[in-house]
Amino acid sequence: MSLIITEDCINCDVCEPECPNAAISQGEEIYVIDPNLCTQCVGHYDEPQCQQVCPVDCIPLDPNHVESHDELMAKYRIITGKA
Repeated sequence: MSLIITEDCINCDVCEPECPNAAISQGEEIYVIDPNLCTQCVGHYDEPQCQQVCPVDCIPLDPNHVESHDELMAKYRIITGKA
């Protein structure tokens, strides 16, 4: 399952540089996560780094993009060219 940034985002800029897949970018009002690039850091880290650094806890799982661990790992392999 991909992650999503809620409207509680305060635009503190700490999540974007932590994303190893460059899935986080500045949206019109708040940061956004590209579900096609988000792997919840599977393949890179044990836990999603953006969630770890977010001071307002506004990065939950995105119920609109449900993926298993195996699907996230396959996406990681494609993104990193390790497929």
